[in-house]
Amino acid sequence: MTDRGAPVRSLADDLRARDDAALAALLRARPDLLGPVPADVGALATRATSAPSVARALDRLDLAGLQVVEVLATLPEPTTAAEVTARWGADARAVLAVLREQALVWGEGDEVRLVRAVRTAVREPAGLGPPVETLLTGASPEAVASLVRALGASTTGDVTRDAAAVAAVLSDAAALDALLAGAPPGAREALARLEWGPPAGALPSARRQVDPGSARTPVEWLLAHGLLVPTGPETVTLPLEVALHLRGGRVHADPAPVPPALATTERGVRSAEQAAAQAAYDLVRRCEDLLESWGLAPPAVLRQGGLSVRDLKRTAVALDVDEPTAALVVETAHSAGLFGPSLEGDEWLPGPAYDTWLAQPVERRWAVLAQAWLASTRVASLAGARDERDKPLNALGPGLDRALAPDLRTSVLTALADVGAGLAVERDSLLARLTWHRPRRAGRSRDALVGWTLAEAEVLGVTGRGALSAAGRRLLDSDEDAVAAALAPGLPEPSTEILLQADLTVVAPGPLVPALAREIALMADVESTGGATVYRLTADSVRRALDAGRSSGELLELLTTHSRTPVPQPLAYLLEDVARRHGRVRVGTASAYLRCDDPAVLTELVADRRAAQLRLRRLAPTVLAAQAPVDMVLERLRSLGLAPAAESAEGEVVVRRPDSRRSPHRPRPPRLVGEPPAPPDGTLAAAVRAVRAGDRAAASVRRDPRLPASSFGVPRVATAEVVALLRQAVQQQVPVVIGYVNAEASATERVVEPMSVEGGYVTAFDHLTDSVRTFAVARITGIAPAANAPA
Repeated sequence: MTDRGAPVRSLADDLRARDDAALAALLRARPDLLGPVPADVGALATRATSAPSVARALDRLDLAGLQVVEVLATLPEPTTAAEVTARWGADARAVLAVLREQALVWGEGDEVRLVRAVRTAVREPAGLGPPVETLLTGASPEAVASLVRALGASTTGDVTRDAAAVAAVLSDAAALDALLAGAPPGAREALARLEWGPPAGALPSARRQVDPGSARTPVEWLLAHGLLVPTGPETVTLPLEVALHLRGGRVHADPAPVPPALATTERGVRSAEQAAAQAAYDLVRRCEDLLESWGLAPPAVLRQGGLSVRDLKRTAVALDVDEPTAALVVETAHSAGLFGPSLEGDEWLPGPAYDTWLAQPVERRWAVLAQAWLASTRVASLAGARDERDKPLNALGPGLDRALAPDLRTSVLTALADVGAGLAVERDSLLARLTWHRPRRAGRSRDALVGWTLAEAEVLGVTGRGALSAAGRRLLDSDEDAVAAALAPGLPEPSTEILLQADLTVVAPGPLVPALAREIALMADVESTGGATVYRLTADSVRRALDAGRSSGELLELLTTHSRTPVPQPLAYLLEDVARRHGRVRVGTASAYLRCDDPAVLTELVADRRAAQLRLRRLAPTVLAAQAPVDMVLERLRSLGLAPAAESAEGEVVVRRPDSRRSPHRPRPPRLVGEPPAPPDGTLAAAVRAVRAGDRAAASVRRDPRLPASSFGVPRVATAEVVALLRQAVQQQVPVVIGYVNAEASATERVVEPMSVEGGYVTAFDHLTDSVRTFAVARITGIAPAANAPA
């Protein structure tokens, strides 16, 4: 409910006169105003005019909005849209409507007033200096009177009136033209240096006393006539009125009401989609290869956090990519929550989320990675650079976060989406478009982030040959199903066939189905990647598969079933030989013990100096005791050429998957807080209602919040069902009645409108107190629809 009849004397009055939809639009455009929900409209206006909030709002303005704000900063108040349009050089009505929606301007009827905090924040608008009256503040009466006489006006003896007289002459276009026509040679050139800013210039002995008769230089003539005003011992400033006249009455040389066009290059839809799909597939494969290898041999976590340069180089070699690409793969997988520190915090290990991710189709796995990259504040391209203290920045380490990275990535993809499919955008053109949308954020660091975003998007498969892919377009919608569906048609069809060669290599001509790929990776090591993947079978790799519970017969059958070529004889011999030796020696717990049916093997071990570290001693002809952990015994025996198997206390063989090491479950790494997200409609509606309620409370006696609400007979409900019903109410944006027990064990029933449910708490608009409150779910005893409750 609004009060449209009241006079509008301030921004608070203006906001109070707006309808609920307009207030919701303000909160949507400036979500920082919601933290926390303002108590009333007055508090909302105060927060909207605070310096930090105004700075955020100005940062979000496009170039058209910022130019109109600068124009308003040069006009007296109140002004009109027509006056703004005349001084800007383009129709300003639509831009003023946006500024009014964001509470940066206000006014009644056709009046337009710039919020004072905005005027303060915009210093030297468009390179213009202050008005001459402001510049003359603090000048001596004699100096001001001298200017009045030089301009042909009469002095009054009052400094304020004399300064106003100077301003009146300099604001008169005809008088100023006549004055400049009589300027000495060189005077116009001196003014031209300050015409487009900055408005201040250096001048020795700037405060010298000069008049038209004693002026010997063009600059002294300008000082004598007030066209330049001393503002410091060695500084002069060009007044606003003079600069505007020199600019032809316009604040900006080039008004920019619309964004610049994007220059594009034709790539072809099919070519771009194929390139993007291949890059997307490569990303998924590299993430899988990365975490499979780290599950076997995890790298160490540096003391200050991060991945060492040596481990990054090893990772790059293992993935067959350069180090920047390896850093991008590592950071993207980490942002997706696929790995983290071990329980002890000293190693990087795949987490439980990796196993869940691995079971999904390729297109869904890519969607998880791409969405994590888009939302992450981590900039992998910074890895290898140096910080302001000249210390190297490591992958996964501190220093790679940039709060504006997610918003900038979204802006880049949005710009690429504005052109047709199969079109790449030239970098300079893209920078010009982004500068128009966020001019206050332009700069070298922003330009570098744009370049890194384009390069990373190409590696990740978000773009192909510089053109945004169909899946990349869907990525902007934050719909994982749509992203996966858009990518799936372009992915290479997975194969179930391999080629076996006599040199003990296995060639996969293309991507393999996930189940076959995992089995091949278990029994063989990747030798090279590319269009085809080459694996090499060795005694160690075959033993790895046997340790994981496979038999030689199962391995041979798998290779025979999927190979286009017959199984080479050397390969069959390798499988048989490793399998024959596997498990002859068994290791259990004593500290550890060794058991073997062949006493001669144990005799050799006791005599072997390389096994001295295990401190073996014979307990029986077929049993040795070791003073070392089981894992160390297994590792040392394998290094001696044996193929031991672990066994349980019951004497059964223990299957030990070499890739079974996992980090504990951890949430995705946090991101820095940049731009707060736009609140959902339900939150906005509840916030507006709370603000209105605060205004009503300020104008009347507020009812006692301790009074119980009307009884609706709320049934008792289990906590799990409470959470489900609350989430349903959030989605449907409907009120419910809850039974609630407060900290003093007092039970009440109240009508609430849930806004969000997370972390064991529900945030809702409470009709009992007309405010937004947070309730502990554990204290909610029951819940029921509020169909008959008062709104």
